[in-house]
Amino acid sequence: MLILLYVCDIYCYNAGMININTSVPDFELDAFIKKEIKKIKLSDYKGKWVVLIFYPADFTFVCPTELEDAQTFYEEVKGLGGEIMSVSTDTAFVHKAWHDHSPSISKIQYPMLADPTGNVSEMFGTYIESEGLSLRGTFIIDPDGVLKTVEIHDNNIGRSAKEMVRKLQAAKFVREHKGNVCPANWEPGADVLTPGIDLIGKI
Repeated sequence: MLILLYVCDIYCYNAGMININTSVPDFELDAFIKKEIKKIKLSDYKGKWVVLIFYPADFTFVCPTELEDAQTFYEEVKGLGGEIMSVSTDTAFVHKAWHDHSPSISKIQYPMLADPTGNVSEMFGTYIESEGLSLRGTFIIDPDGVLKTVEIHDNNIGRSAKEMVRKLQAAKFVREHKGNVCPANWEPGADVLTPGIDLIGKI
């Protein structure tokens, strides 16, 4: 039996981890980007939307399909004032080797962050301590450094970058249009809702 649970208005997804609508602590990691390895801080991107894509490991199977999918939408994310960054517990040297050998990963232009200690993965609640790897997790952080969306699931299930972008568009819209909310499957140009007592029971 398949059971789907929809839980509304719960702001903590994992006790002790970063909560929705709270500030994400700054962190610094090595990154492979544009054929170079350099240090990147989350705070370097203050004022931008940041999409963090956690994945289990380089040189695997589902992961390159996801990262290539994200690359397909990279220019659109940048056009929304955002930045994509992938994160795994591999080192930046392994990221470079993967980039040099994989047809899918060779296309990646966004920063590939290295979290070999697992500290950042643990902070976001994706770290699998027994394996030293991360679950698949996607997090959208607003320009003020506040966490707005969380998606974490089993490593056998690939994600949709198109849905990631839709969530970013919705988060950006409600930030810029106070008092409005986005209904299910909302996309830019579609109707939104303005909560109020007159709307109760009419949806």
